[in-house]
Amino acid sequence: MADERGILHSKSNGSSHYGATHNSEPIVASSSSQEIHIHSHSHGWRFIKHKYRKPFAEFLGTFILCVFGIGSIAQALLSGSKNGNWITIALGFGLGLALALVISGNVSGGHLNPAVTITLAVYRKFPWIQVPIYIFAQTLGAFVAAAVVYVNYYAALEHYDGVAINKAGIFATYPADFMNPFGSFFSEAIGTFFLVLIILAATDDVRNTSDSKPLAPITIGIGLLVIAISFGYETGFALNPARDFGPRLFTFLVGYGTKVFSASKFYFWIPLVAPVFGGLTAGFVYDSLIYGGESPLNRNV
Repeated sequence: MADERGILHSKSNGSSHYGATHNSEPIVASSSSQEIHIHSHSHGWRFIKHKYRKPFAEFLGTFILCVFGIGSIAQALLSGSKNGNWITIALGFGLGLALALVISGNVSGGHLNPAVTITLAVYRKFPWIQVPIYIFAQTLGAFVAAAVVYVNYYAALEHYDGVAINKAGIFATYPADFMNPFGSFFSEAIGTFFLVLIILAATDDVRNTSDSKPLAPITIGIGLLVIAISFGYETGFALNPARDFGPRLFTFLVGYGTKVFSASKFYFWIPLVAPVFGGLTAGFVYDSLIYGGESPLNRNV
């Protein structure tokens, strides 16, 4: 059975695996010369890069996703919709996700989303000990992406005459005024459900051929694009706790105030919790109905 634990990660033997992690600890050599060689590489940036390349990949991938997605929002809003609209925002996030997966997929599995990481830990044996490390890297990547967009559009933000919370809405998500907490939770959960369902299907090594694997980033990116177009209006389709919380924290630190957390009846907790619920539900549905590989739901199969 396939050992699926990530989005696009492949083992060196050519078999395709879903973000499978491997033991990167160096093998201790028997000869003293080999030991000296290994020891000489145990310090410095090369060692750090080798040891933490997976969190670095999650950081960089989430950064790419968010910098293009948030940048598309900034361009649309700050130009008064002259240089962007809902479709360009959806394209920014969808194509941004595809590019982010190309960058990070073969290194870390390309989770880029705590909801994906937790779902894989539950259903695909992704190591729980790595979950907080991945989530921290993802959140930091989204935070830095918000900072880059803020610096790039600083003059436009200063020129924009809208209220502060509208500016904050460039970076983090806020529900439409008519939404209640239950409706917002459902919207974020169902959107993430579809996203994770598409991810699991696009990277199912038991069902898919190896030839289809290169198409996974585009397939998943198109999936996010379609979700944004069809289910994004009510809450802004965060679908990703890191994508929302990192930029939200950034807006708080640069002076938008505590309202970024208290707005819309303390909405901030919904993009943190609802995507995880949606992702876990997607894993349950996919493994119950389609997946034939190793899973907690397939133990007796």
